[in-house]
Amino acid sequence: MWKGDLTRKGVAGAAAMMALAVAGCASIPEGRQILLPDLPKNAEASSPSVREHQRVLSAYGGAYEDPRLHAKLTNIVNHLVAASDRPDLSYKITILNSPAVNAFALPNGQLYVTRGLLSLANDSAEFASVMSHEMAHVIARHAATREVQARKTELISNVNDLLGDPQVGAMALARAKIALASFSRIQELEADSIGVGIAARAGFDPFGASRLLASMGRKAELYAASHGAGGRSLDFMSSHPATPERVKNAEDSARQLPASGRTHRDKAAYLASIDGMTYGEDPADGFVRGRIFLHPRLGFSVMAPEGFVLDNTAQAVLGTKEGGQALRIDVVKVSPQQSLIEYLNSGWIEKIENGSVEELTVNGLQAATATAVGNDWMFRLYVVRFNGDVYRFIFAARNRTVEADRAFRESIQSFRRLSPQEMRSIKPLHLKIVKVQPGDTVESLSTRMVPFDHQVERFQVLNGLEPDEQLKTGDFVKIIVE
Repeated sequence: MWKGDLTRKGVAGAAAMMALAVAGCASIPEGRQILLPDLPKNAEASSPSVREHQRVLSAYGGAYEDPRLHAKLTNIVNHLVAASDRPDLSYKITILNSPAVNAFALPNGQLYVTRGLLSLANDSAEFASVMSHEMAHVIARHAATREVQARKTELISNVNDLLGDPQVGAMALARAKIALASFSRIQELEADSIGVGIAARAGFDPFGASRLLASMGRKAELYAASHGAGGRSLDFMSSHPATPERVKNAEDSARQLPASGRTHRDKAAYLASIDGMTYGEDPADGFVRGRIFLHPRLGFSVMAPEGFVLDNTAQAVLGTKEGGQALRIDVVKVSPQQSLIEYLNSGWIEKIENGSVEELTVNGLQAATATAVGNDWMFRLYVVRFNGDVYRFIFAARNRTVEADRAFRESIQSFRRLSPQEMRSIKPLHLKIVKVQPGDTVESLSTRMVPFDHQVERFQVLNGLEPDEQLKTGDFVKIIVE
């Protein structure tokens, strides 16, 4: 989390914002079609590759610094490069400080992998499958060919605007977008097949790709079970969907390779390299603990209404509840001379209902509230002045009810200052690698993790275990601890 301003939004725009917030609208596909935040000012005069690198870092919380882990991953990448069709190409890997499950490459050979993906992989072969997949995109020049296809789609859209026939134009544009989606799907399957071959020639188990793709699919299902079917984040699944077709394609590609050669998984060494790695949110960005969001650095805590599932992003804390409710929390700079009543009426959000603006206090802090309406949503807005900033709470509900508004009011009253002792006691989550002992089961080891929803399923997905798979004594597994 954050500091960013929404600028002027109409209520219709706010409804769209809430819908996008629930869905997690941002994603980074491989190649140059990258939608990223604005650059830091000191990067404007840099080379294009540096600017793109800075955009990636801005979108994904910066780089995660762990020299030992970076050396391990670089060694794997070097083996893959030597086994590829273009051993002359140079690659550099950056670990991104993000819980999202993602990896991608820029055409200049810059490789990126998130903490979230590293925590999901269970051996070097699975990690190698991701990097070889991204190398395949670079080798096959997929970014350049995709850009050509995207320009064709844009051209069709522009021509349709000139023709002025909405029905004909919509049909032509739909066909172009379907063609582009099909083209992207073909590229993903091709990169999977090429990547499996690269990994196998480098000595890694070629079935690492199908295992990791299956884990990604199961993680996406678990995320949807927790956040609703529309839940999506800055993750690999948005640009690299792990469909059954891709899993089967990766398996088939692996089976077609000769059975000879060294096909190691290197599980123990890989898990040792991620032992202690931060899991989930960066400590500097606050923590979600059930319905509670705590931010030790900024010094506050707040509890969402009952039934909400929270998701901490770089821009805001987002929340959803089944039945058509949503929440967004962010922070902005507001002049101390401007009252909170004035700020609510300043046009930050439109169609505020007459007579709904009122002042209040939240645990001794200056605050104000108002309601606004859109076509399909009602909004309860709160602004709270805390430590020189203004914290904005947008509660949205499809149906206005007394119960929903009461829950929103109770939630805002939970906003409070953390004590110094509380700030010191809050610890980030991290991965811990443990050895399976006689008598250990999936259920018993999952109880050693910090509490999560779907606790057993989360342990299984984290460790690449099938629902009915048993643990093996002496094997190593991951658990999530404080």
